[in-house]
Amino acid sequence: MRLRIALASDLPDLQKIYVGTIEEICIQDYNQQQIDVWKSTVENTLRWTAMMNDQLVIVAEKNNKIVGFGTLRDGNYIDFFYIHKNFQRQGIAQNILSQLETHARKSGNFNITSDISITARPFFEKNGFTILKEQKNLRKGIELINYKMEKILQ
Repeated sequence: MRLRIALASDLPDLQKIYVGTIEEICIQDYNQQQIDVWKSTVENTLRWTAMMNDQLVIVAEKNNKIVGFGTLRDGNYIDFFYIHKNFQRQGIAQNILSQLETHARKSGNFNITSDISITARPFFEKNGFTILKEQKNLRKGIELINYKMEKILQ
């Protein structure tokens, strides 16, 4: 596995991983309406363009194929964090998280935060994040629960 900074040409692959992970992995914790409204955000071109332009985007590759990605906004906020459904539990998320934490420290940040799905919560807790609060977000009239989480960087 290799980590690198994303290129603009990676965007379609990142969007496929985003949708695929939500559909195949998050379905265990969210109902179909929630999944549908969540994955529909892939259509927000401005949001994805801004992510690519304004955030640090780390991609993980295996055999020259992108298998996961994570982003760091403003030096201390993990905005996107998705691993391809066929590459879960292989250390990819751990490596991406480590890289994002290193960049946060280099930016002079002493903590890192994110809004974490029910599905990803155990991974982030195992990696030293604590829950600050449960959040109930409304998207197109559908409630999605996630958690505001934080990790104090050493």
